[in-house]
Amino acid sequence: MCTCVAYAPMWWIYDFYIYLPASKTYMSLPTAIVLTNGLLQQVEAKTAHGLIRGTERFDIIGVLDPVFAGLDAGEVLDGVNRNIPVLATVAEAVEKLGAINYCIIGVATVGGRLPPDFLVILEECIKHKISLVNGLHEYLSEKPQIVALAAEYGVELIDVRKPKRRGDLHFWDALIYNVTAPIIAVMGMDCAMGKRTTCRMVKQACDAAGIPAQMIYTGQTGWLQGGKYGFIFDSTLNDFISGELEHAIVSCWQQEKPSVILLEGQSALRNPSGPCGSELLVSGNAKHTILVHAPKRQYYDHLPEWGRIPPVESEIALIQAYGSKVIALALNTEDCTMEEALEYQKKYESSLNIPILLPLQQGVEKVVPVIRSLIK
Repeated sequence: MCTCVAYAPMWWIYDFYIYLPASKTYMSLPTAIVLTNGLLQQVEAKTAHGLIRGTERFDIIGVLDPVFAGLDAGEVLDGVNRNIPVLATVAEAVEKLGAINYCIIGVATVGGRLPPDFLVILEECIKHKISLVNGLHEYLSEKPQIVALAAEYGVELIDVRKPKRRGDLHFWDALIYNVTAPIIAVMGMDCAMGKRTTCRMVKQACDAAGIPAQMIYTGQTGWLQGGKYGFIFDSTLNDFISGELEHAIVSCWQQEKPSVILLEGQSALRNPSGPCGSELLVSGNAKHTILVHAPKRQYYDHLPEWGRIPPVESEIALIQAYGSKVIALALNTEDCTMEEALEYQKKYESSLNIPILLPLQQGVEKVVPVIRSLIK
C-alpha cells in the first residue's frame, strides 16, 4: 500500500531506526540513492552535496547521474573518495547495489520545480519498488500518475517540503527568552554559499571538543541529513515562521540541554529574491553570528540585474544593528585558487580581527575557543 506523506515529521526516522551516538554506529538505516541526472557538479545539486558529505538519516549507497557514471560521488564533489559510486541508470543501481529503500531527489531548483527529465527515472524507481523522497516545492503526492504507480507497487512518497497542517503550527510567544545557552546563527551573504555545511561542521567540531551542540535545521536538506529539531522555512506560512523557529529552539533546549545551539540560515539578509535572516536574529534571539562570504562573488545569485553584494564589513554592521555580534567569518572559496583563499583569509584576519575559517580546506576548529568563551 502506498503511503503519501504530506510532510516529514521530525520523529519519522527515530520511530523506526536506531542511532547509536556514542559509537557513531548506525543500525538499520534505510539505504538510499540520490538522483542528480547530470547536475552532480552544479550548484543546483547542493542537496546531493550535503547528503554525500554525510547524513544520519539514510545510508547513501549511490548516486544516479549518467554524466559521471563510473566515478565516486565524493571525488566528483570535492576530490575525497567516500565509497559512493555514481551509476548511470536505476537498473544498474539495483543490479550493483542490491536492496535500495529510497531514491532522494538531490537537486534544489529555482522555484522548487521538478526537472521534467527526472519524472521517467522516478517512475522507474517506483517499478523497482524504491520509495521516493522529494525536497522540491513541486509535490509528488499531487501528481496523479505518480500516486497511482506508487499505490500499484506499494511504495512511499515523502514530500519533505509540503506545509504542515494549520493545527501543527506554532505562534511566537516569548519562550525563547528562557533559553540560556548561546544561540549562534550561521548566515550568508547570498544563497548557496555553504551555510548548512558550515553549520553542520561547527556542530561536529563542538561535539569533538566536548561541547554538546545542537543544530536547528531550516531547510529540506537539513532534515534529510538527520536533523532532529527544525522546520522548513520556505514552506511555512509567514505568520508562523517566527513561532516555528522559536518552537524548534525551545524544544531542543528543553529536551537536549545543549551547551550551544546553532541555527542554519537561509538566503541572505539583502538578497532581493528572498531576504531572510532577521527572524534568526530577532525571533530566534541569536546574539552571535558566523557569517559565510564568497570573496569572488559580486552579484546576488551571480545575476547583475539582482544587484551587487555589499562589502562584508557592511553586512557585519547590519547584523550588529540587529543586536548580534559576528564572531567568525567563513569563506566560500568558489573560483579561488588555494593561494588566493589563503590571501583572503589573511586579509580579513587583519581587517576584522575575528577567526577567518576555510571550512572545506582547514575545517572550522578555529571558532571553537570563541564558542567556548560564550558558554556560562
